[in-house]
Amino acid sequence: MTRPPTGAARPPAGLRDFYENPAVPVASGPARSTRQAALLARALGPRRTGAPPATILDIGCGDGTAAATAAHLLGGHRLVGVDWSQDALRRARTRIPAAAPGELTAVRGELTDGGLPFATGSADAVLFSEVIEHLVDPDAAVDELHRILRPGGHLMLSTPNLAAWYNRGLLLAGIQPVFSEVSLRHIHGRPGTQVVGHLRLYTARALRAFLTAAGFDVIRLTGAPYHDVPRPLRPLDRAACHLPSLSSILLAHARRRTPHSPQDP
Repeated sequence: MTRPPTGAARPPAGLRDFYENPAVPVASGPARSTRQAALLARALGPRRTGAPPATILDIGCGDGTAAATAAHLLGGHRLVGVDWSQDALRRARTRIPAAAPGELTAVRGELTDGGLPFATGSADAVLFSEVIEHLVDPDAAVDELHRILRPGGHLMLSTPNLAAWYNRGLLLAGIQPVFSEVSLRHIHGRPGTQVVGHLRLYTARALRAFLTAAGFDVIRLTGAPYHDVPRPLRPLDRAACHLPSLSSILLAHARRRTPHSPQDP
């Protein structure tokens, strides 16, 4: 994350202008991207001889950093970055390695009904890293991910945890939680100096219930540390990862439910 531009003549007119601003951060940390890619690589397993490559979509790819990191662990598969920001896509196309000569590796798409340029059931896996907390309509977005994934396809999602261990203490003290924002212009009432456009936040329980209701089976929910935790507190932040409900970041591995798979209660 980066500090918003100083000396700006006027604040962003809306969300689209906000994310087209080159000063707004559009990438999650490389450590988190590596962890997600490793989980997906294990889920996909080794590519069988003669089998076609899996189609993996990095939805909300930002500047392509996460996809470029993931590509090293997902070799042999087709990796495509998708974002709605033209500025982010320009940067992504310089980072995401081509899966095949002449093949597009970063394309524009929106998380609306039919807004992603992929056929129904055409994707084997979706990376959805640090995106859902920015969405006005997460229901429509996850419905669109469900559409493009094949039955049994993998969804690797990460998002900040509203109930992170330090946020519980901050709320008890009457302080706005870390990750939450009340303005796209300035920080009000919480620690930190960076405006990043968070609109929705989840606890581990809420995220599991949300994905289950959207037609996914949650295979695994784990925790990850947050890079901006003060250095003296980082050992505690790493320890909290062993209990995802307290961790800074939630990492969910879910699969699109097949017609014969039981629905979680």
